[in-house]
Amino acid sequence: MKLQDITNMDKDDVLGMLGLEARRSQSNRLMTTLGTFGIGLLVGAGVALLLAPTAGSALRRDLRAKLRRDGRGDTVGANSDGAVPSNKASPAGATT
Repeated sequence: MKLQDITNMDKDDVLGMLGLEARRSQSNRLMTTLGTFGIGLLVGAGVALLLAPTAGSALRRDLRAKLRRDGRGDTVGANSDGAVPSNKASPAGATT
């Protein structure tokens, strides 16, 4: 090894010769972790879309229907007999 070789070496070369490496910074670790998490999120969403048993419009319709029902299976806002009140005015004398 010549003197010219030693003067051209940088920190990583010296550490590599000793079997060591430079310490990674906190921001570098954080960015790596967030990047991995983001990729996992995208892959998970893609797999969920591929394996979804129904189309998106049908899934949204089912979710809306489930959100309109409470825990007993009754429609939220239903009368005690289970009938859902209508927004339309009923004709005079008509019973529901």
